[in-house]
Amino acid sequence: MLLTTSKTALWRGVRGSLPFTVVLIPFAMLFGVAATEAGLPLVQIMSFTSIVIAGAAQFTALQFMIENAPAVVVVASALAVNLRMAMYSAALTPMLGDQPLWKRALASYLIFDHTYTLMSLDAEENPHQTTAQRTAFFFGCSIIIAPLWVACTWVGAALGGQIPPEFSLDFALPIAFLAMVAPALRTVAHIAAAGTSVVLALALGFIPLNLGLMVAAVISMMVGAEVERRMA
Repeated sequence: MLLTTSKTALWRGVRGSLPFTVVLIPFAMLFGVAATEAGLPLVQIMSFTSIVIAGAAQFTALQFMIENAPAVVVVASALAVNLRMAMYSAALTPMLGDQPLWKRALASYLIFDHTYTLMSLDAEENPHQTTAQRTAFFFGCSIIIAPLWVACTWVGAALGGQIPPEFSLDFALPIAFLAMVAPALRTVAHIAAAGTSVVLALALGFIPLNLGLMVAAVISMMVGAEVERRMA
């Protein structure tokens, strides 16, 4: 019965992740195109996207590389953008924490914005699931997204020059993040953090190398945490 239930949870995760492919495909292709135009060879592009497997961090690092920023700035900026993954990991640990080490290691590699969002929603809707069922659901959310991200990056890198300009892929980035962030703004703390990040990102745009984004990210997280603490 448990095996059957875990399989059901796995396929539920697969179905839940399908809508995200609508924005993931052009998003990944856009990175492949941008990396090719930046002068990176195909081997480096595919190694980059397979190891990092984090769209926002990859675009951030690529932008700083194009601007010939110091390596430490490139790495620090990418880490700052992906700092939210540390919070995702902390939130997911109670759901997956007693699984074998290899499963937890694989899960840490497959944490994306959408997997965290789907896991959070599913945990609220199905609070009595076992850890095995939650783990199956998690991997169901990732089983299509991860290979698709790598494959579409290759398509963008290999064939990007043949995509007509009128089929611009730039729309994918803002739509992807709006689709993931908007449903998560469910509390005053969330809205305070998001509002602070927007205001500071615009106000600190004068800081060289886009480092204002790092400052905005840190301060907005502090604001959100403080609002949540005061309300609690």
